[in-house]
Amino acid sequence: MTVSSISAGRVQQAIAFASSKTGVDFDYLMGQAKLESGLNANARAGTSSARGLYQFIESSWLSVVKKHGAEHGLGWAADAIGPGNRVADAGTRKAILALRNDPAAASLMAAEHASDNKDALEAKLGRSANGTDLYMAHFLGLGGAKKFLSAMQDNPDAGGARLFPAAAAANRSIFYAADGSQRSLSEIYQRFADKLGNASGQTGTDQMRSMVDFAAQALEMDGSTVVTGQGESAEAALSWATSAIGKFKSGGQGTEVASVLRPTPDTARLAYMMLARMGG
Repeated sequence: MTVSSISAGRVQQAIAFASSKTGVDFDYLMGQAKLESGLNANARAGTSSARGLYQFIESSWLSVVKKHGAEHGLGWAADAIGPGNRVADAGTRKAILALRNDPAAASLMAAEHASDNKDALEAKLGRSANGTDLYMAHFLGLGGAKKFLSAMQDNPDAGGARLFPAAAAANRSIFYAADGSQRSLSEIYQRFADKLGNASGQTGTDQMRSMVDFAAQALEMDGSTVVTGQGESAEAALSWATSAIGKFKSGGQGTEVASVLRPTPDTARLAYMMLARMGG
């Protein structure tokens, strides 16, 4: 299958799996992918080396694969990346960079990168980091996001361009209103929150139910062999999945359904079965 032929459904399944495996917010990962690439796994930036769903530049991609690749079956790639993110063999380097166009690899690495940023931001801010906080780290870099969010906590009405003149010069529409007035830190933050919300397009509950729908389609409920993950027969696993899907779609799991940031054991198991059934 070529990258250009990858369906939107397959991309969304890859993002759902990355979310379930890492605990990073599905809405955030989906919103970021839509903003960065329009869910086009083959997207290419015209002015940089950025590629793929999450528009990783070469240096950032090599860094995150070096740190997290082995956790996700990419040990060969992680081992090949040396100090300074150098790869001795040109062919191997090309293969590692090409993984940016693979939805599964890109989604997992984007989730791990976001998780690293989340931990660092929470240690700095003393509170939970949300999707908008994570996107600020994507936009300004981790150091810039720490500076921005700390300053916003202290004085939300402070002008953003004054604190980030270089970023403001390169992104005038973000830091300045149409009349030329400087936007405050809180206004800039809210614009990113709105963009992420519009890009994800659904609430956490809706996204989880979408994943459940994918699982129902993938499992097909026709008695086919599945990888169960818990040692039971395929028939027993399908019976459990049928019941679980019915509960999720009816809202029977209560508030657990809406929490994509912290997947439940049942949703994680369902995602595992879905990907195993599809050969993911």
